[in-house]
Amino acid sequence: MSDVPFGFSNRDDDDDRKRGDEHGGAGANNPFEFAMGGSGAAFDPSQLGQMLTSLGQMFSNMGQPGSPQDGPVNYDIAKRLARQQLGASVPPVSPGSQSAVNDAAHLAELWLDAATTFPAGATRTVAWTANDWIEETLPTWKRLCDPVAEQVSGMWTTTMPQEAREFAGPMLGMLGQMGGLAFGSQLGQALGQLAGEVLTSTDIGLPLGPDGTAALLPAAITEFSKGLERPESEILVYLAAREAAHQRLFAHVPWLRQQVLGAVEDYARGIRMDFSAIEEAAQGIDPMMLADPSKLEELLSQGTFEPQTTPEQKAALERLETMLALIEGWVQVVVAEAVGDRLPGAGALAETLRRRRATGGPAEQTFATLVGLELRPRKLREAAELWRRLTTDAGMQARDAIWAHPDLLPSSTDLDNPAGFIDGVIGGGTGEFDDPLAQLAETEERERQEREGRSGEPEKGADGTEK
Repeated sequence: MSDVPFGFSNRDDDDDRKRGDEHGGAGANNPFEFAMGGSGAAFDPSQLGQMLTSLGQMFSNMGQPGSPQDGPVNYDIAKRLARQQLGASVPPVSPGSQSAVNDAAHLAELWLDAATTFPAGATRTVAWTANDWIEETLPTWKRLCDPVAEQVSGMWTTTMPQEAREFAGPMLGMLGQMGGLAFGSQLGQALGQLAGEVLTSTDIGLPLGPDGTAALLPAAITEFSKGLERPESEILVYLAAREAAHQRLFAHVPWLRQQVLGAVEDYARGIRMDFSAIEEAAQGIDPMMLADPSKLEELLSQGTFEPQTTPEQKAALERLETMLALIEGWVQVVVAEAVGDRLPGAGALAETLRRRRATGGPAEQTFATLVGLELRPRKLREAAELWRRLTTDAGMQARDAIWAHPDLLPSSTDLDNPAGFIDGVIGGGTGEFDDPLAQLAETEERERQEREGRSGEPEKGADGTEK
């Protein structure tokens, strides 16, 4: 099995990542390592007994240990632990900070108007505290984390030997609640760390916040600005431009949000585990022993409890990796063109943010812990270079028109060989990209004719008439 079955790239690919790993991987201090995948986020079956004991103590402290919960993750626990990690008091955003954010966003939007065909995508710009970030992004985290939790929870019951399942029947409901607490605890600890360090709502490349809301976190930006030798106001405008560019793309490419989040969901649903070794070991064990956590721990430690990478996961992983690289590369190019010489430190800021991602910062570590994916768009440089060359050779209109449909976007292979893709836009394929929707209609018509050829009958519509 590969050493990096759930990562976007091998750790040896990037010296920056090696240095980041020296300081500890995702979830290094996490008592509930339930996450699937990636180095530093693996499930350790030998700690199950300790985990069950800790969860039992949590039940005792909750007051209503048998209370029902919605879904496979206890998000009330997650929010409570995340807020506790941030501290008892998080200062509210001052009027001066909110005004500075509004001014920076207004200026960034004006500059972006000349750098992309997409109009402003944010209907409002807000300044968030870390607590605001937790509250506003939790609905998206639910969407991303639930598939993983559901898969893991379901595997415990569906792969358990029949005799053991019958014995444990009355306890399965409680095990589900314990699993929800475990995931909630992990989520809370991870989000608490992340909330104190993210700079904007799109800092990790995913649309985590509400639709149409551009958000910056002034306290985190102030901390990030220390030691950069650039005025904080300049850094704020640059980050506002990045946030606004993300918002324009997600607002005016209606399928993009679903494609990105859907790829994560597809990956999570594809998780499979090999319980064969555990099942074999369980054949000779009295089911009554399952009531003893130490015996259960011994049983699990004898088997192989590792996620198996499936073809479906590999396909979802490649789609997600390529999509994130294309989004981030487009934002880099558009923001660089928008700020131009207006911000003298823009180039240095872009490199600082790139290295922040490359060294496995808190965003990557958190996501690897929660979902089993490392958000490292390994081909980010290639994607940015493709968008730059396309802007220069084909123009801004042709560049942005490629977002009209996912089938028109560059593939992972195109990122390795951008010249071929660009030639298709500005060379013999110019007519196709002048009207991307016309090209798409031609493709659909060709596919329909191919289906009719295979079936021997004309394709019929919903009303029974021939198309």
